[in-house]
Amino acid sequence: MNASQFRFHLSTVILVATLYGLSARTAWAITVAADGSGDYKTIQGALDAAPTDKNQRFVIHIKPGTYHEKLIVSLDKGPITFQGDDTTTTILTYGDHAKTLGADGKELGTSKSASILIQAPDFRAENITFENSAGPVGQAVAVNVWSDRAVFRKCRFIGWQDTLLVNRNRQYFEDCFISGHVDFIFGASTAWFERCELSCRQSGYITAASTPQDRPYGFVFSNCRITSPELAEGSPKVASFLGRPWRPYGSVTFFNTQMSAVVRPEGWNNWSNPDNEKTARYAEYNSTGAGANPEKRVAWSKQLTEAEANLITPETVFGDWKPITP
Repeated sequence: MNASQFRFHLSTVILVATLYGLSARTAWAITVAADGSGDYKTIQGALDAAPTDKNQRFVIHIKPGTYHEKLIVSLDKGPITFQGDDTTTTILTYGDHAKTLGADGKELGTSKSASILIQAPDFRAENITFENSAGPVGQAVAVNVWSDRAVFRKCRFIGWQDTLLVNRNRQYFEDCFISGHVDFIFGASTAWFERCELSCRQSGYITAASTPQDRPYGFVFSNCRITSPELAEGSPKVASFLGRPWRPYGSVTFFNTQMSAVVRPEGWNNWSNPDNEKTARYAEYNSTGAGANPEKRVAWSKQLTEAEANLITPETVFGDWKPITP
């Protein structure tokens, strides 16, 4: 490593330590660049080199470029950060879908179609685009995240059906962009979305929560926007439900969310099973915009009072984990 490379590594460590409240002693930093100017040319190569020390954050600075890799952040790794420079130019992409044949000759299925599987706890990403490039061909996951206490800031999640699988545990998303058309945010996690844009590419369903019965919160959307690139002013070309329950006790709450006309007046769908209406936990508070129609919402969803809404905070949702604290 020459002197200029050392200075860059040191400055990166200091930057990340400042952003995430870490000391320089607990943060490593390496660079991935497809053109060969970094420590690694592939992201998986950098991931394979990451230590298993749970007390030491491993920072991977990903230079702008399009990285065609199917990635795994394995459970045995310590805390890992993906740090990009620009969301629109740092793209992690792959094109598997549920019917893609694996090495064993069998179809991958939904969860294994993911462009990236994130298992290690305390994962973080900033200024990264995660994409599944398979197109509108059915289930095709961009990110399958199991990681507990995972944080995504200023990231984009691009796909069509089943874009973002928040599979289990707890995750926090801030200032992110998530696109798709059918169940494009789905899974059993407790996940908080703050100031995110949910972009409906075609008619469908935004969420498909499978929240376990004993978990009080599933997906919480706070100060978000629901948009569509296909929305003609005053005449929507697409119509989407806020969600449908993948499992009977699916839980989704929208707070202070601006909803364009893409949102269907009834809001929620029972997944062709009336019994789900007895168990699904769907709620809104202070929705605004052409898609906010509290008087037309299905009777089995709930409009929260101010007092009820004030009780739902990141602290009550996540317990002892405080993702907003630096």
